[in-house]
Amino acid sequence: MVREDRVAADLSGGVRRLKRGFALAAAMAVALGACARGGPAETGEEQPVGTTLLPQSRLELPEFDFPRFQALLEELRGTPVVVNIWGSWCAPCRVEAPDLAKASREFENRGQFVGVDILDTREDARLFILEFDWPHPSVFDPKGEIRDRLGYIGQPVTIVYDREGRKAFEWVGALNAEILRREIRKVL
Repeated sequence: MVREDRVAADLSGGVRRLKRGFALAAAMAVALGACARGGPAETGEEQPVGTTLLPQSRLELPEFDFPRFQALLEELRGTPVVVNIWGSWCAPCRVEAPDLAKASREFENRGQFVGVDILDTREDARLFILEFDWPHPSVFDPKGEIRDRLGYIGQPVTIVYDREGRKAFEWVGALNAEILRREIRKVL
């Protein structure tokens, strides 16, 4: 009788462990499914309150397509925005990089700088960002779709948007700090 009680207890414990294992597996499947789903821009869902498309780190470099980039610009409406389309391999981008870093710091509390790294690798882009000590975030566009859909050929390209999201200034090629500062001040 004692042996039968022990066997029954062992079976009961095994069933409980099995049920916990299934519950854990189900919880993990739900969590993984939520993580694997696309974000709001991919699923058409609204973003949860308190989230933003703007990268939180200058080295994050999340991949963006044109619709997601447009959603970011819409999210930033109400703030002057400077968009710079660049690549770590681009010689004129290297020329203007120090001036962009200075301007980004100078206007950081009055506007938002956003880089669009195109036709690049994240590793090379991160090294570029660190080399020139850019304080602002960039998004990663490996195919150059954002530049192309905005209607530009070549890089760098700098676009200044006013608070209403209207294009106030654009420049194709290396831009110097004096011109950039002047154009930013116009939209502040």
